[in-house]
Amino acid sequence: MKGNNFWLGNGLLALALLSLIFMGTLSEMLGIGAVILWMGLAAAGMYFIMKD
Repeated sequence: MKGNNFWLGNGLLALALLSLIFMGTLSEMLGIGAVILWMGLAAAGMYFIMKD
């Protein structure tokens, strides 16, 4: 059975995927912050998966 870090990492990666799907809208609202948000979500998700 996988730990909580694994599921938290997968949740963050799912949010990163959603941010990629809506990147056009996010970039209009946040500008370059949309890319920074995506990179942060992906990095945090991978961190928690690898930590488990």
